[in-house]
Amino acid sequence: MLAGSGWLAWQWSARQKATKGSTNAARFSPTGAVQRASRPLQPKTNNPPPTAIRVSTNLVRGARAERPSGVASPPQPDDTSPASTSTAAEPTRAPLTPNAARPVANPLEAQIALARRGISCGSLDGALGSQTRAALKAFQRQQGLEPTGKLDSATRAALTLDVEPFTRFSVTQADLDRIHPVPATWLGKYDETRLDFESILELAAESSQSHPVLIRRLNPDVDWSAVTVGTSLRVPNVQSATPTSRAASIVISLAGKTLDAFDDHGGLLAHFPVSIAQRVEKRPVGDLFVEVTVKDPDYTFDPELFPESAEAREINRKLKIPPGPNNPVGVAWIGLSLPGYGIHGTPKPEDVGRTESHGCFRLANWNAEYLRQIVATGTRVRVEP
Repeated sequence: MLAGSGWLAWQWSARQKATKGSTNAARFSPTGAVQRASRPLQPKTNNPPPTAIRVSTNLVRGARAERPSGVASPPQPDDTSPASTSTAAEPTRAPLTPNAARPVANPLEAQIALARRGISCGSLDGALGSQTRAALKAFQRQQGLEPTGKLDSATRAALTLDVEPFTRFSVTQADLDRIHPVPATWLGKYDETRLDFESILELAAESSQSHPVLIRRLNPDVDWSAVTVGTSLRVPNVQSATPTSRAASIVISLAGKTLDAFDDHGGLLAHFPVSIAQRVEKRPVGDLFVEVTVKDPDYTFDPELFPESAEAREINRKLKIPPGPNNPVGVAWIGLSLPGYGIHGTPKPEDVGRTESHGCFRLANWNAEYLRQIVATGTRVRVEP
């Protein structure tokens, strides 16, 4: 997918509860410059208040093809909205028995322990790659250790697990009811009510913040084309730390392709890999702030933004694409003060930090939702070269 265009027009709509419809509350227009807006922001009215901090475990999925981006028009960021209550069943997990804390034994356990602290390497894969090394450096700086990015003895001693590294994911009927193919065309997506998971593998991978290849490797005997109710899957035991405070500031490093969130005292609250704009001139540098946060956004396809698309030329009208983990902007939208720019999720989390966007800052769905919960309107965002 090519979601997250900084050259895009974003529109969000406040979804009313129960049987009420949605009304447009604000619109983001594309800017003619990267460093600054070509015209001032429209004042936002009826912005929903920041939601209570709560961690959701159903913000997850596996491999998907990339999709083009257009305009997002998100629903009301309310955990009781129809989209979040009627279609998103919580994964069933075996009860956990706390263990005595012990040092991590290998790179996969290190990735799990880091993710449980809000320090993400992206999709868990057990490899000591560049994103895992960046996460280790963030943890080492947080702990006052030398930031080597290596899983050395001092880091192992500080990075401990107090639960089993793996748990069981039991497939329910509610899980199976969510599975539905995502159409390849924009008109096909427009006709859907929700862009949910396409397979149990995708759901299990995202619910455990894992790469689909890792889930396959942990479950070699599973026939993924014939998963039934009661199928028990072995998955990493990853549940992000419950946020305890709001972020005072966010720092995005374009060179490092990382996003760090800090509290009022400069303490690290979260670290995530991030995708940035492919074209240098579309990468904003400087100080911004959060304008709006939205859970489970819709997405409006604007054919004018895709003159190269034969389908766009034939449609010749805007289409509202329904929400869901396979929505082009994923499960969360954090609009920034530069028109058209935001931080959001993606249908393909395993590619975050490895592929590039049209302009926006793209996170894995679980990281985008976690960040949405700890920021608020006015949170400072600094983009560094």
